[in-house]
Amino acid sequence: MVAELKPSALVVAQDAQRSVLLAHPDSACPAVSAILVEARLAAAAQLSCHYALQGDIGRLRLSDSPRATRTDGLWRHTCFEVFVAASTAGYYEFNFSPALAWAAYRFEDYRHGMAPARLAQPPRLRVQQSPAGLELAATLDLAGLADLAAAPRLHLALAAVIEDQGGRLAYWALRHAPGVPDFHHRDAFTLELRAP
Repeated sequence: MVAELKPSALVVAQDAQRSVLLAHPDSACPAVSAILVEARLAAAAQLSCHYALQGDIGRLRLSDSPRATRTDGLWRHTCFEVFVAASTAGYYEFNFSPALAWAAYRFEDYRHGMAPARLAQPPRLRVQQSPAGLELAATLDLAGLADLAAAPRLHLALAAVIEDQGGRLAYWALRHAPGVPDFHHRDAFTLELRAP
C-alpha cells in the first residue's frame, strides 16, 4: 500500500507532481516508513519541492543547530536533494538540510565539471518536525540560472540521504540505477516538469 501525502502547512500546491521515494536495496533504514515528495514548476521560474518523511524521528540523526547558510558536504548526513537538468549533458544539484543549510552545484556532465551554482537568491526553506515525521519545503528561484529558467521542461531526480543515530546512511530516490547508490545517474532523472 502506497502512503498518501497528508495535507499540511508545507504542501507545495494542488497541481504538484507527487511521488514516493524508494530505499536503495543495500541501505535500509527501519526508522523510516515512507518518504513522499511533491515538485512543481511555477511561473517566474520557481521550482518548489516538498519532502515528507514518515517514521520514528527519534531514531534519526538530525542537525539541531539551525544555520540557513550555504554549506558543502550536506550529503554526508540527513538531507533532501533535487537534481535538475534541461539538456542532455549539464545539470544542477541542490541539497537541503533539516537545519536549513543548503548547497547548489552545477555539473557540465555526469559527475564532471562541478562548480558552485550562482543563484540569484538563496533557496527558501521551511521545516516542520514531530515525533512521527519531518517535512521540508524548498523553493528555488531559477531566474539566475539561464539554462533552467528558459527551458520549456525540466527533468528531475528527487532523492534523500537519511542518517540514523548509529551514523548509518540510507539512500532514497525516485529510481535507483543498478549498483551502488548514485543520484547523479541519468536513470534517476525520472520526473518531468513543464513550464506553465
